[in-house]
Amino acid sequence: MDETVELKTNDKVRQLSKIEEIPASDLLERCLELKREGLRFSQACAAYYEDKFHLTYTFSNYETLEALSLRVVISPDEEIHSITEFIPAALFYENEMKEIFGVKIKLITNDLNNKLYRINVEAPLGVPQEEKKEEENNG
Repeated sequence: MDETVELKTNDKVRQLSKIEEIPASDLLERCLELKREGLRFSQACAAYYEDKFHLTYTFSNYETLEALSLRVVISPDEEIHSITEFIPAALFYENEMKEIFGVKIKLITNDLNNKLYRINVEAPLGVPQEEKKEEENNG
């Protein structure tokens, strides 16, 4: 489901941002396309919602102030490929997604191996502990 945010001023409507939902298999290719088009990587974040990880990678055009966010929805056991090989600025974002949410991201250029934060709980914002225990018991 794609979403847009528009700004209306003086009877003009201008699209400021758009969220484009894509399959995980298209993430690398789509990020490269946006980089080639001159958009700059702005941020990445994760959320655990309705038993899925919702990953958002945002790219911005600093001249027009427009932004495009790529949304990837994956199951907790699905692994995605890191974009850090060609977008080094994603390093801390992807390490955070991995450490705080438990997202499985392979080939992060500089994988900090869960040492980004000093926390005592594994993936505190990811799959709730009760669900993990149920999966292990049913596994």
